[in-house]
Amino acid sequence: MRNKQRGVSFLVIFLIGVVLALGAVGAMKIGPAYSDFSTAKNAIVAVAASEGRTGSVAEIRKAFDRRAAVDNITVVTPGELEISKEGGDVVISFVYAQKIPLVANISLLIDFAASTAPGGGVDKQ
Repeated sequence: MRNKQRGVSFLVIFLIGVVLALGAVGAMKIGPAYSDFSTAKNAIVAVAASEGRTGSVAEIRKAFDRRAAVDNITVVTPGELEISKEGGDVVISFVYAQKIPLVANISLLIDFAASTAPGGGVDKQ
């Protein structure tokens, strides 16, 4: 009687490795975009908390500019912030798109949006 071999062939292991490598490269290219978004979002939350009820629009933009200089935020400028008041609270929001080149002529476009609005504000990626 012949014994049948069991296990995974080299081709299957190679293909799994290629898929994992492509996924890792994609994550390394996309990761910084989400990191930049998170930093900008945290900055507007901190500015809204500090300048919240007393700051004017100009003071809020200046506070964000100072925080952006420290945190090296380049994806959003103070002029791109939308500042409004809702129910006595200052709401700061921004929207931007980022194009990330992946391979050759293939790119990924991600729309980022964040807001400090309590409850139903824009907070998506």
